[in-house]
Amino acid sequence: MPLAALNRRFGLADQLKFVEGPGGLIFAEIDNALGTAYLCLQGAHITTFRPKDQDEPVIWLSDYAKFAPGKSIRGGAPVCWPWFGAHATESGFPGHGFARTVMWEVTASGALASGETEITLALAENEQSRAILATQWPHKSRVELNVVVGKSLKANLITSNLGDADFVIGEALHTYFQIGDIAEIKVRGLEGCEYVDKIGVDKAGGVNRRTQDGAVTFDGEVDRVYVNTEATCVIEDSRLKRRIVVAKSGSRSTVVWTPWTEKADKMGDFGPDGWRKMVCVESVNALENVVVIPAGQSHAMSVEYSAEPL
Repeated sequence: MPLAALNRRFGLADQLKFVEGPGGLIFAEIDNALGTAYLCLQGAHITTFRPKDQDEPVIWLSDYAKFAPGKSIRGGAPVCWPWFGAHATESGFPGHGFARTVMWEVTASGALASGETEITLALAENEQSRAILATQWPHKSRVELNVVVGKSLKANLITSNLGDADFVIGEALHTYFQIGDIAEIKVRGLEGCEYVDKIGVDKAGGVNRRTQDGAVTFDGEVDRVYVNTEATCVIEDSRLKRRIVVAKSGSRSTVVWTPWTEKADKMGDFGPDGWRKMVCVESVNALENVVVIPAGQSHAMSVEYSAEPL
């Protein structure tokens, strides 16, 4: 839909407008009395979010992020769907699925009585998406993302099975949170949880499974998939003197990730020290927590991100 038509149909006076951003990509710009956010229609990708009572954003976006059609954006809250990580059988398929690099279409918007702003998107049906679906996801389905921006940020990822056979999905909101310094934060809420350590392998050459002892702290690269947990996580940030609360439902896995300096340097879109200012605490369904969606039914994974004084 052209930019002018988007604004006529879904724009909201003083709250929501659609603008052309870097790389020619279209963004929803949301600015109400409670919070601000940007959402890229490519990938239904929330790129930034800041409550009005916070000096710093809650959602981190790299200063060196690259914006281009068909390319993923470093930072924000990428939608990983319909699988998380590498595809189970096809090494040539994109990591974390295709949803984050294809166009989504706006289907609804609204100004809520609470002062919040709501927008809903669905994976677009166009020549690009049909070609991808035919080869990578041959299932009749619909995926939608509903976002509510206010003092907190709420996102609800809904997958509907429109076919006559069950299918399995992996999924994530691969969210990057803004922090003061990675070496000074703690992530609470995962104490006692089992996790898969993706950094190394055990002595037998298999996957390293461990149990979290105390809060998660950081002094090097961390890439962990915590399984069988629906816990709310809290990022304690002594430098910014705040807690970021990551609440979720419909998600049975949590991923905690920081690339640290060597890996970030190789990626090329973090900048010299960008990795120090972010941590990923991702709401996920992966490994043994992938989701079977029966024919004719739907599954929803919901998150809410908020910040409070430490």
